Amino acid sequence: MVAQSRTWSSIEAVTNLVVGYFISLLVQVITFHLYSIRLDFTEQIEISVIFTVVSFIRSYTLRRLFNGIHRLQAGE
Repeated sequence: MVAQSRTWSSIEAVTNLVVGYFISLLVQVITFHLYSIRLDFTEQIEISVIFTVVSFIRSYTLRRLFNGIHRLQAGE
């Protein structure tokens, strides 16, 4: 198995980020409504952006960590 390059790690993380952002925003709008949390849509977008940035950093970092572990196990 060939290790994933930093470029492909980034592409995967960005794709995950875009999909995750819209899912997060939808779930947040529904959840806030169910709990009667009143925020305007702009505030909800801002909150989703914060969580999405954190998610991107987490996803990319874990991908690189596991890729490094894989390379060590493969003896590279």
